Amino acid sequence: MSESFEIHKFGGSCLRDARDLDRIADVLSHSPNQTVVVVSALWGTTDRLMRAAKEPRYAARLTKDLASQHLRFTPNLVDSPLFDVFQRVLDGIEDALEVLATEEKNDIAYNQLLASGERLSALVVAFSLQERGLDAHPVGSEDIGLCLNGTITATTVDLEKSARLLDRTALYGTPVVTGWFGQGRDGNIALLGRGGSDHTASAIGSLLDAERIVLWKDVLGIYPVNPRWGIECTPITYLGYAEAMEFARLDAPIIHPATVEPVYFSGIPIEIRHLYSYEQTELKTVIGPDIQEISVIKGVACIPKVACINVKTMYIHDSANALNEVLTEFRDEGLRICCFESTQHSMRFILPQHEVNKAVQCLKARFTEVSHTYAAAMVSLIGTNVEVIPSEIIESFEWSDTSFAKSTNAIHLLTQRTDTSRMLEELVQTLNVANNI
Repeated sequence: MSESFEIHKFGGSCLRDARDLDRIADVLSHSPNQTVVVVSALWGTTDRLMRAAKEPRYAARLTKDLASQHLRFTPNLVDSPLFDVFQRVLDGIEDALEVLATEEKNDIAYNQLLASGERLSALVVAFSLQERGLDAHPVGSEDIGLCLNGTITATTVDLEKSARLLDRTALYGTPVVTGWFGQGRDGNIALLGRGGSDHTASAIGSLLDAERIVLWKDVLGIYPVNPRWGIECTPITYLGYAEAMEFARLDAPIIHPATVEPVYFSGIPIEIRHLYSYEQTELKTVIGPDIQEISVIKGVACIPKVACINVKTMYIHDSANALNEVLTEFRDEGLRICCFESTQHSMRFILPQHEVNKAVQCLKARFTEVSHTYAAAMVSLIGTNVEVIPSEIIESFEWSDTSFAKSTNAIHLLTQRTDTSRMLEELVQTLNVANNI
């Protein structure tokens, strides 16, 4: 077995029809290193499983439809030894739905149901690669010792425990590993957040000290501004790890927020490529070690309809512990903190407007002076060594607050402008002139 690994992850957007499987086989056959494949469920499968969990009486129809959908990709699977495994996964879907029909809150059955999407995908992709001449085989992530930091749900892979339990003997040939889930702390299946297969891939890459991790998607890379705003621009060529984490955390759903963490200190590059366009354009975004350079703004993130909560803490002697308790409570309540800053005498939080009442209620239980204001949006300027707002930005735009939370990788501004798309387009044009990004 080659000592050099490459991790190739294919998301649901790259698993729409049989043509995609041809392209995947072509990609893998040209890899110079030992390849490990990580797959999401086929396009739309996870959403169907989630809907079925709410209406489990449709179990029989669902399994028949899923069988047909997957066999359209690889009809010869019915004559393969893998078909018995395929059928057992379908039986497991019916079993999980039977449990959910009487126990709506059964988390174990729910996770088993959702994980079946990745299991079916791994079977289909592995068999397809076999038909195209690769020594591929499906592998369950929990079966090779991939453990998550949580029960039922988790935010990250437990790298330390996974390193102890990792079964390298299963990684011969071209293993096709299920993304998104693993073994939870209680021994049952636990799920990562949506898009968590990206994190599965980077975690496996870290465990194997891979040469690179390639995330194949239906986009050319990470853009300077989220494509949903309709602003034309080309992908960012290179992002430092910290910059990529800011993009993922704020407003760039191209990668899972925890994707970078496993490789942050190892220097393993992560590449984002378009499954079909990369071969012609060679456009991609490489995420790698942070490069200390002059201040450069590489992108703009925008979160609309936010609230700024201000807390005075002048009588708190241990403000660090107080902040930690607040952050823990917000997390437990499922509140999204877009940004925050703290001093010995104050705290400030930016949250989505629809979450502000719950957040204020939590804070008033601890502090006497809590107030909040609303803003049309929080705009973040992201880049290396970004500590000073460019004068062009100050002069050309009206900000309601320019003092909020500066860091070495982002500056966060509040605005009352409601023409968000137009504002971002003007901002990107100004930055193009100012920083040539």
